[in-house]
Amino acid sequence: MIELPTVEDLTHAAEDDALLLWAAQGLRGGARAFRHGGAVAVASPGLSGRDRIAVRGPLSDAVPLVRGVLDRCGPSYRPLGDRALLAELAEPVGHRYLGSFGWMSVTGSLSPATGAAAARWLTPAELPEAAALLDRHFASSYAHPGRPGATAWAGVRDEADRLTAIAADAWSSPEVGLLAGVATDPSHGRGRGHAEAACRLVLDTQLRRSGRAALLVDSWNTAAIRLYRRLGLEWREIAACAA
Repeated sequence: MIELPTVEDLTHAAEDDALLLWAAQGLRGGARAFRHGGAVAVASPGLSGRDRIAVRGPLSDAVPLVRGVLDRCGPSYRPLGDRALLAELAEPVGHRYLGSFGWMSVTGSLSPATGAAAARWLTPAELPEAAALLDRHFASSYAHPGRPGATAWAGVRDEADRLTAIAADAWSSPEVGLLAGVATDPSHGRGRGHAEAACRLVLDTQLRRSGRAALLVDSWNTAAIRLYRRLGLEWREIAACAA
């Protein structure tokens, strides 16, 4: 197992894989990258609420690589990668397969806007209101104004000055921005393009900054997936496993 000391080394070894470059977080904050044969793995602590190992490559190389990374970094790390690989990887590394979900990403620019709603960046004084919206309508969100991870929150207000939709720039790496914490008040914001406007502001900012943006979404969340496809993001099925 060879450690990759720079983002440039990782980019070359992982063939510019956006998932691994996001996980690397610029190889800061304790993130480390490794290669074994044709497999590459990135161990990243506290990434989107978990200690994670993003991995790619042939199973024959990925299994010893992930075993080695777990030995070096600790048992709290959860492998993450393409569904087909993770379904075969879990048992040999002593983990249970947790199921699949979506990694959706876009490069360059978003699809044209379809609504008239306008989003803006929230001020620190508005973050308690954003936290309350999340607590009511997306309590399982890893991104939250009261926890580390998110660096900025976008929001939309209605005619009555109610905060109706929010989205966060969270756990972004220098190479790949991550959209997270998307929530809508169903009584006042749903069906009005408010969530789309909040997501668009975050994603546009990330694309201007990094050239690529992505998000994680549950496979059952068809309404959210439709929104993200409408924005121009493409689907990639990934999965996770854990001890």
